[in-house]
Amino acid sequence: MQAVEVKSFLEAQLANVQVEVEGEGCNFQLNVISDELAALSPVKRQQQIYAHLNPWIVDGSIHAVTMKFFSSAAWAERT
Repeated sequence: MQAVEVKSFLEAQLANVQVEVEGEGCNFQLNVISDELAALSPVKRQQQIYAHLNPWIVDGSIHAVTMKFFSSAAWAERT
C-alpha cells in the first residue's frame, strides 16, 4: 500500500478534509486537516478515520496508523 492511495481514498471519503500521509507498506502517519474533525473529541476523530480504513486494517494491508488532527488555522500556523 502506498501513502498516495491512503491520501486519495480518505480525501474522497471525507468532505472538507486534507490528509498528509507519511509512510509506506503497512505503517502510516496521518496529519488530518479539518475544522470539522478538529472540533470533535479525540476518540470521535479517530473513529471517523478508522471507519474508512478498517477494511484495509482487517485484511492486513495497513498494520499501524498514527494520527494527528489540525484545524485549518493550526495547520497554517505550523507551516
